[in-house]
Amino acid sequence: MKRFSTLLLAVLFVATGAGISMADTIKIGLMAPLTGSWASEGEEMKNIVNLLADEINANGGLLGQQIEVIAEDDGGDPRTASLAAQRLATQEVIAVIGTYGSSVTEASQAIYDDFSILQVANGSTAIRLTEKGLKYFFRTSPRDDEQGRVAAQTIKGLGFGKVAILHDNTSYAKGLAEETKGLLEKTSNSIVFFDALTPGERDYTAILTKMKAANPDVVFFTGYYPELGLILRQKMEMAWNVPFIGGDATNNPDLVKIAGAKAAEGYYFLSPPVPQDLAFAKSKDFLKAYKAKYGSYPGSIWAVLSGDGFLTITEGVKAAKTTDPEKLAEFLHAGTQKVSGLTGKIAFNTKGDRVGEVYRVYRIDAEGKFILQDK
Repeated sequence: MKRFSTLLLAVLFVATGAGISMADTIKIGLMAPLTGSWASEGEEMKNIVNLLADEINANGGLLGQQIEVIAEDDGGDPRTASLAAQRLATQEVIAVIGTYGSSVTEASQAIYDDFSILQVANGSTAIRLTEKGLKYFFRTSPRDDEQGRVAAQTIKGLGFGKVAILHDNTSYAKGLAEETKGLLEKTSNSIVFFDALTPGERDYTAILTKMKAANPDVVFFTGYYPELGLILRQKMEMAWNVPFIGGDATNNPDLVKIAGAKAAEGYYFLSPPVPQDLAFAKSKDFLKAYKAKYGSYPGSIWAVLSGDGFLTITEGVKAAKTTDPEKLAEFLHAGTQKVSGLTGKIAFNTKGDRVGEVYRVYRIDAEGKFILQDK
């Protein structure tokens, strides 16, 4: 009976998500796509979080304890993410960073909330993620309604009238497509095409031909960079010169590798500032340290935003002087003290959304470089 009671208490300790780990280290989880089509994002996320943890540990740790980063691979897939979240939730982590992809993050939200574990997503912009009223969910990335507003404004500002919108049916892509469509329909723009592709295919000429028949002035693509790279290359091969504008999930250097610089030239996309355009002293110092350790600068702003997630957690712990999830969530929701992140000062509203405007417009030049456009 005594043995059963002890086991029951142990299970209850995990299930209620007790905030302070009894271990010698403070454990922080990282859920990232370390394999799959988004593996470059996940690898940079892991590098950035580990480097930040090393810096804190070298300077005495957090609340006198060393930080231990526990990484789990979500494979960029909702089903794998659910399993990864379950594994992390039973390892006494005080919080979890991640992940990239709204539908992938959504598969993990309820698990972390049930365990009272703080989650700070870095590449998940779907509106509904913060409309659920989850106490422990935050994100350092912006929301799709802000992105939709900037997209509609950009399309209008560039003088395009007839618009084709292509998404991939994921939470993020479909949500952004519908948000932008609704905003454009309130203006003089006409939506001449609205449909979805199937992610992971190798040939998109059929849907490109279908879009071409609608004769749009511009195509707004809301899916991810692996598919867009193929689309831009295949569009060039079929000699269709219509301009493309994309959402922030196309902001990855691998886009140019997949499409080729010639096919990618002239492509516009919306995004928070890419790493080389971060103007803060803290971010510049960090990027130098990153290059010194890994040999190059990080290519993805979404990976840098995972660093913001790490700093949100660690600076929150330092300011609140506790790892208790209730007190940390209360501290972050208050928004009265801003966390110093790699992309600037970070504060959250009561829903867990980051406050402030962060979107910019980029254009890819002939060399495949991402060039910030004037606002």
